[in-house]
Amino acid sequence: MRSGEVTRSSSVSLANYITLIPDNLEFRLRIHRTSQLLSLLVLGGVLSLSGCHDVLFAGLNTTDEHKNIGAESHVVFDAQHHLALDVYRPVDADHAPIVVFFYGGDWMRGKRQWYRFAGAALAAHGVIVVIPDYRKYPKVKMEGFMQDAAHAVAWTRDHAEQIGGDPQSIFLMGHSAGGQIAALLATDPTWLEAEGMRPRDLAGFIGLAGVYDFVPIATKEKDMIGMFGKTLAEQRRAQPVSFVHGAEPPMLLLHGTADHEVDPSNSKSLARAMEANHEDVTLKLYRGVGHSALLFSMSRPMRDHAPTLDDVLAFIHAHGRSASGDEAAGTSL
Repeated sequence: MRSGEVTRSSSVSLANYITLIPDNLEFRLRIHRTSQLLSLLVLGGVLSLSGCHDVLFAGLNTTDEHKNIGAESHVVFDAQHHLALDVYRPVDADHAPIVVFFYGGDWMRGKRQWYRFAGAALAAHGVIVVIPDYRKYPKVKMEGFMQDAAHAVAWTRDHAEQIGGDPQSIFLMGHSAGGQIAALLATDPTWLEAEGMRPRDLAGFIGLAGVYDFVPIATKEKDMIGMFGKTLAEQRRAQPVSFVHGAEPPMLLLHGTADHEVDPSNSKSLARAMEANHEDVTLKLYRGVGHSALLFSMSRPMRDHAPTLDDVLAFIHAHGRSASGDEAAGTSL
């Protein structure tokens, strides 16, 4: 198998379809980007310690693409709960594939505005990106943020053509806790059925270092127990691997081997569950890449850290349901 090759499987053993990104793709600095990248990394380290995420993400967002990209900010999709979303799209979008991106933050923090760099990166390659907010714990428990997420997906379906997208080519994507939210929408039909949809209505699921297999929850994880429940039965309702039964959309699961926040075993477990049900799944492990770096590699200064953007675009290109969307998603910088 060639290094970095995209491998899809529904029937071979897990060992045959894990793609391990080689050592020579570990953190490399292109000479002409060294100063900018080092500045961001130093800034990121300091601000992560101080908790000033707004400034860190603002720094990343100053590097995003702007050419031929349109953005609509603070589009209200749930007035009752004061929830809004941002849309990033090619200015000439016409039946383009759509990604609904759910950000992470331990289900307790995060802002959609922080992730403009991810929306702009995909929009620069012909993909429309919808980034919704959702209510957080402890304001709500799992039912609350899952209902918000399903509602955001339904809004996207209902407004797909209005924003230049293809309602038949909607992908869900999430990082960390957002990966758990998106994966649960793609596996447990309960949430989308409330909005008149099914997981199979989705063109695919893209998980970035997601939380998929975590039961039983350790007693020290008070917040997770608070939002997901004390009993095993309650906790399994939050675990995507519990619901894989052969009616899921295709999946792309990306994870770094140096992730010390969400163990790569989460992605391996979900891939095994998909394979056991003869489902379309791709698992790619990036050697030496950490939890946040996997997502930050979609930003321009960190794009050499991991091929996250290229792999996501390749998956969308392979699974989009419209010719125009496939063609657009297949371009690259």
